[in-house]
Amino acid sequence: MKITWLGHSGFRIEIGDQCLLVDPWLTGNPMFPADRRAEAIAGASAVLVSHGHGDHMADAPGIAKDLDIPVLGKYDLTTWMAERDGCKTVGFNNGGTVRLGDVAVTMVAASHSSSFKGEHGPVYLGSECGYMIEHGGRTIYFSGDTDVMADMAVFNDLHAPEIGILCAGGHFTMDMKRAAYAARKFFNFKTIIPCHYRTFPLLEQSAEALKAGVAPGVRVLEPQVLEPITV
Repeated sequence: MKITWLGHSGFRIEIGDQCLLVDPWLTGNPMFPADRRAEAIAGASAVLVSHGHGDHMADAPGIAKDLDIPVLGKYDLTTWMAERDGCKTVGFNNGGTVRLGDVAVTMVAASHSSSFKGEHGPVYLGSECGYMIEHGGRTIYFSGDTDVMADMAVFNDLHAPEIGILCAGGHFTMDMKRAAYAARKFFNFKTIIPCHYRTFPLLEQSAEALKAGVAPGVRVLEPQVLEPITV
């Protein structure tokens, strides 16, 4: 499988017969080169959205309409998006699994918030989530925006993810030390890819604390924008 960072929390994940765009914030993302949008979304088969904040879902409807593909996410969020934007959607909820070709996507809980700026104030868009993405006995855990949760022990028992894509920038989510604790305490990852960092000065700029805090033998790969990681 191939995982490509789009900056912030956005990823292009080529797995099985699918090419998934997860939280693809491209417009206005200071880490993403605007002239490479077509390259980043080419061949995508679905968009996954973890929650309603603009730095995660603002580009999803436009991409979905441009490519005629569905947006997957919380029922509340996708219903609102379908009505507002007229794009294809698949709404589901925590614990639910959607099959996309030979890939299974299971929604799991996160601990954050989920709303979008509306005309008369914030629009509540259901609760935040993460995803387990599985193909051929290998599973990626995309944490979405979250803090450490005891639920993560259940996630590992049920899904045993080999790869963790973990938010780790601090301030709005868990930081590098907390992400390392989560990985060490609850999971048996072989590979960890941090995200939701480096985008703004407010966020952590280095993954050194994550590397220092995980179990021996776990690879922490700091991604570079639009440079694919093969795992």
